[in-house]
Amino acid sequence: MGRRNDHSREEIQQLAIQAAENIITEQGWRELSTRKVAKEIGYTVGSLYLVFENLDDLIMQINGRTLDELYSMIAEIATQETDATACLTALGRAYLNFAMTNTQRWLMIFEYNRPADPVLPAWYYPKIAQLFALVESHLKTLLPDQHLPELSKVTHALWGSVHGICILALTGKLAIVGAESVHELLETLIKTYVVGLQHI
Repeated sequence: MGRRNDHSREEIQQLAIQAAENIITEQGWRELSTRKVAKEIGYTVGSLYLVFENLDDLIMQINGRTLDELYSMIAEIATQETDATACLTALGRAYLNFAMTNTQRWLMIFEYNRPADPVLPAWYYPKIAQLFALVESHLKTLLPDQHLPELSKVTHALWGSVHGICILALTGKLAIVGAESVHELLETLIKTYVVGLQHI
């Protein structure tokens, strides 16, 4: 690995993020530290603090990348279905598969608690909003016009339910709810939810 003068600040930042993601994947997100990242890329911890404010900043940058990756994947899937129910089911499956494939990075988004400032960075909110907006756009076709003010609540409720199933699957707790197949449980949830919306 090159020395300090061999890379620009932007390059060091990208090297650090990639190294951090490798550590998260291989060791678990709770094992992430600036010391480990610095050692991995051949720089001092002090060098990291030239491109990140602290470990919290590094983690938030990684979480942002994870959200972008998730959005890119499900946005592509959303273009492949014209039926709203089929699309929502496909999005649910994709979300589950992403969580199962990128478990530690996915968990870090929800389990990491910021030590100093509970307020998220301004640049972070649009990354979350675009995910919900994608789901909302398909739910909107199923919800009668008079209920459109409730669209946000409906979207968040569905996402929360899908997220809960993902957690059960990743923690090996599906048996608690008497489910054998996480995919069948997920599809049953979404189809039942959609039927309910159509009868509001």
